[in-house]
Amino acid sequence: MPPAAAPLICLASASPRRRELLEQIGVPYTVSAADIDESVQEGEAAVDYVLRIARAKAAAVRLRGTPLPVLAADTTVVVDALICAKPHDRADGIAMLQRLSGRTHQVLTAVALATGAGIAFRMSASEVRLRSITAAECAAYWQSGEPHDKAGGYAIQGRGALFIEHLSGSYSGVMGLPLFETGQLLSAAGVPCLAGAR
Repeated sequence: MPPAAAPLICLASASPRRRELLEQIGVPYTVSAADIDESVQEGEAAVDYVLRIARAKAAAVRLRGTPLPVLAADTTVVVDALICAKPHDRADGIAMLQRLSGRTHQVLTAVALATGAGIAFRMSASEVRLRSITAAECAAYWQSGEPHDKAGGYAIQGRGALFIEHLSGSYSGVMGLPLFETGQLLSAAGVPCLAGAR
């Protein structure tokens, strides 16, 4: 955002994708990344997990005393009722992509906005089908470095787009910040969008 734009919200994430998406809708922001335990609890459903983590991120940053509304989000990929978070290492990343290869999976992104009135939240659910991906492609993609910090082990906005056969839902939600739901939360809290759009 231009230096002259006073921040309207605090983004509880260091994700460059989420920053780009906020800039896309013209919302000036400051960043204060949340540092919380993102482990999945035993028996926890994917929807409950992403909502819990998004809310926990927003609450943790709000407790630091910022007067701004705090926006947080969490994204996960679900296939065969398994939560596919960020891959732990090369073997995990390649296995994750092979599990998604030639199949449709669900991408869930929860968005939370913490204000003095409490924490409001919204959920985005999308379905993504990947084409069949060869073992050599999986290895080459991992080597590119792109999937290392991505839920599900791929990035829709990057080289991973080569594998995406079909998307039903929110492109920005799969990226990590669903703009429709985010806009709803910001509007309800009196935060204008488009003011700083370029």
